[in-house]
Amino acid sequence: MADLVLPQLGETVTEGTITRWFKGVGDAITVDELLYEVSTDKVDSEVPSPMAGVITEILVPEGETIDVGTVLAIVEVSHDAPVPDAVGAAPAPAATEQQAPPPAAVPAVTPPELASDDLADDRHGRLLSPVVRRLVREHNLDAATLVGTGVGGRITRADVLDAIDELGRTGLRDGPSAPVSSPAADAPTPTRPVVPAPVAAASAAEWTDGDSRFEPFNNIRRRTGEHMVRSVSISPHALTVMEVDYENVEQVRRAHRDPWRAAEGYSLTYLPFIVASVVDALGHWPRLNASVSDGGLRIHRRRNVGVAVDLDYDGLIVPVLRDADSLSVRGIARSMNELAQRARERRLGPDDISGGTFTISNNGSFGTYTTAAIINQPQVAVLSTDGVARRPVVVSDRFGNEGIVVHSVGHLAMGWDHRAFDGSYAAGFLGHIKRMLEDHDWGAEL
Repeated sequence: MADLVLPQLGETVTEGTITRWFKGVGDAITVDELLYEVSTDKVDSEVPSPMAGVITEILVPEGETIDVGTVLAIVEVSHDAPVPDAVGAAPAPAATEQQAPPPAAVPAVTPPELASDDLADDRHGRLLSPVVRRLVREHNLDAATLVGTGVGGRITRADVLDAIDELGRTGLRDGPSAPVSSPAADAPTPTRPVVPAPVAAASAAEWTDGDSRFEPFNNIRRRTGEHMVRSVSISPHALTVMEVDYENVEQVRRAHRDPWRAAEGYSLTYLPFIVASVVDALGHWPRLNASVSDGGLRIHRRRNVGVAVDLDYDGLIVPVLRDADSLSVRGIARSMNELAQRARERRLGPDDISGGTFTISNNGSFGTYTTAAIINQPQVAVLSTDGVARRPVVVSDRFGNEGIVVHSVGHLAMGWDHRAFDGSYAAGFLGHIKRMLEDHDWGAEL
C-alpha cells in the first residue's frame, strides 16, 4: 500500500481544494493518468497519478480543503510498477500545462459517481473532465474532431490546447473563438467600449421555485469573496483619484499602431505605458511596493506587478509580471499578452499568480469612469485604470494663452491602506505616474 498525498503545487501554495475525483475506490490507475482536480487559490489544476495500482480508499472527498502533504487516498501499488521513494512522497506538480499521458493497456474505468455530468459526455459518448469541457466550450471546438492521447483515448487538456494552437496557426477558427486581445492586454480606449453580451436569460424550467434559482459560487468566486472580505476587515481603505491626459500616449499609439500589430499580432494599448509608469513610480515611492507585517511595513526590493484578467465573467485572476522594472514597454506588453492568454485558457500555474507586490485592476476596457478597487492582501495598494474618452481640455501655449482642444482623458483611481502612509504620499505616487504618462518620450522607447 502507498499513500497518495497532495503535492506542492507552487512555492507559496500551502493548501488546496479537491474539486473533482476522476477515479473512485476500486478503480485501476496508471502512472500519469489524470486522477483528480485541485484548486489552489485561483488556479484549477488536473493532477496525474504518480503511481500505478488500484485505489483502495479515498480519504478526502470533493469540496474539502486540505494542506499540502495531506494523504488523499490509499493505493494498492501494482507489483510491476515503481513504488514512490517514500511513503507519502508528493508527485510532481501539475499546475502548469499537462503533458499528455502515453496510451495504456488498461482502459479508463469511470467511477459510478462520475458517470453522469461530472465527467461529461460530449454528445458522442466520450468522457471529458471539467477542465477539458470548459476549454472545448470556450473555444467553440467540436470534441468529436479531437484526438485523445489519454488513457482509453480520453481527451486531455493538452490535447485541447494543441488543437487551439493549431487553429490559431492555420486561421481556421472563426466567430467568438477567433484570437482577440485579452482584457489584461486591452487597456482603456478612447473609442466607445464594446461590452460583451450578458448571459442569455434562463428558461422557465430553470427557475426552481418559480421566482428564483440558486447558483452556487464557483471556486474562483468563493476564494475571491473570502479574500476581499478579509482585505476590507484588515486594511483601512482610502481612495485617491487623479485625472490623466493620455494624449501624449495616444499620439505614440497612433504612430506605431500598424507596425506594432504587424510585428506583435495584437493592438498596442494604453496598459503597457501605464504599467511602465507604475513600475518607475514604485522605485521613487517605495512604500507603495510593500506589505504590512509584524506591526510594520515590509518594503520589497523586487517590483512584481500583478495585472487582473477577467475570465469571461467567471471571476478574476491576477498573473504577475516579475521584476517588471527590467522590462521595456514592448517587453511588458508581450509578457501581459502571454500571461492573459494563458489565464483565459486556464494554463497558469500557482507561481504565475504569486509574489506580487502591487496590483493593477484594468477596468477601463469596459468603459468605467472611476473604480474603488479592494486591496490584494498583503499588499498596501491597488490601482484601477479606468476608461479613456475624448474630452475637451484647456491647454496653454508657450506664451500662456489658453485654448480648448480635444484629448484622450481618463482617471487613475487607487485604493490604499491608510496604515502604510497618508494621502499626501498616495497623491505623490499618482502624480508621478500622471507626469510620466503626460510628458515622457514614449516614442523613443518603441
